[in-house]
Amino acid sequence: MKVDVLLGLQWGDEGKGKVVDVLTPHYDVVARFQGGPNAGHTLEFEGQKYVLRSIPSGIFQGDKINIIGNGVVLDPALFMEEAKALEASGHPLKERLRISKKAHLILPTHRMLDRAYETAKGKEKVGTTGKGIGPTYTDKVSRNGLRVGDILSNFEEKYAKAKARHEAILQSLDFEYDITDMEKTWFEGIEYIKQFHLVDSEHEINNLLKQGKAVLCEGAQGTMLDVDFGSYPFVTSSNTVCAGACTGLGVSPHAIGEVFGIIKAYCTRVGAGPFPTELFDDTGRKIRDRGHEYGAVTGRERRCGWIDLVALKYAIMINGVTKLIMMKSDVLDNFETVKACVAYKLKSGEIIDYFPFDVNEVVEPVYKELPGWNADLTKMTNESQFPKAFKDYIAFLEKELETPIKIVSVGPDREQTIERDNVV
Repeated sequence: MKVDVLLGLQWGDEGKGKVVDVLTPHYDVVARFQGGPNAGHTLEFEGQKYVLRSIPSGIFQGDKINIIGNGVVLDPALFMEEAKALEASGHPLKERLRISKKAHLILPTHRMLDRAYETAKGKEKVGTTGKGIGPTYTDKVSRNGLRVGDILSNFEEKYAKAKARHEAILQSLDFEYDITDMEKTWFEGIEYIKQFHLVDSEHEINNLLKQGKAVLCEGAQGTMLDVDFGSYPFVTSSNTVCAGACTGLGVSPHAIGEVFGIIKAYCTRVGAGPFPTELFDDTGRKIRDRGHEYGAVTGRERRCGWIDLVALKYAIMINGVTKLIMMKSDVLDNFETVKACVAYKLKSGEIIDYFPFDVNEVVEPVYKELPGWNADLTKMTNESQFPKAFKDYIAFLEKELETPIKIVSVGPDREQTIERDNVV
């Protein structure tokens, strides 16, 4: 069996949670392969709204196995809060969820370091969520991290050593903090995690593949936030691209099957960093208001702009995307004209159609204008109901991106998802 990969192709917030929930009936296993509780995957169905931060989005399907892979960083306190809320709403997590022993732990002092580093950068701050993700990945790479498996043996000594190291750094940065309450809840989270299936996830997932189980790998954030290929240094601390599924779960590149790339019909970004198509006018505010563009976890206002096909072509290439899934099409329902960026104009006047080394330079988007569809997509249940202008928009994107759009979302609910019959 192959593993299929689902990931965002923009700067995150593309709607991955909903898509995983919609696709899960076709799979036996859903596995998260990177990121931490800075992710916010929103799902809406049966009149309820859920926001998942660390737990895979397949958790609502009762007969599915869900795995938190080794590439994920886990905050025990936030995980406990998230899991208990789901259990209270009737979802038996302990029967459905398995956690990799090799996943790294976010310590309370990691969160303090995150804030201290951002404060020290001043105007050059990256705009992190302050959840400690970056410092945790830093410790992982520098071989100083603590992993979930460490909680099973002599953990207090390991924790004290890591904490002392962090406190020395915080003292050198002259950063004042108090983690007393946070630390108490954190250790409660450690005991809570011990109630779950803690597994060697690389063996687990490969054994499931040998048994013929269908696996869907769920990414967090988006391709343009990848630590290697994103708009560095305004990126996250992990590999958000398809290759990250291999390292974040322990599966061979030969095992990769379909690669589903999720896009919005427009584009958004949270935090600092370049955003060539960002709109600072009433159009940008209209997209934000209609799309309810606020972070699911942080509540931060998202920056909004037209779709960027230059960045999308790059993301499709890096990931080997086989099918596209377009979200929030309905947000553009009442625009007379919609735009798509097809090239960048540099300061020198040169026009390029590829994503450059340093997109932090000011680039001017070159747009193609298309007629809007001025119709309520939210009421539509079949592709045949789409207005011609919207069909033309889809056809234009497919031609430019050289990749078929398999699924179109026309609203936040699970039911407002249309699979296109003519796309294999």
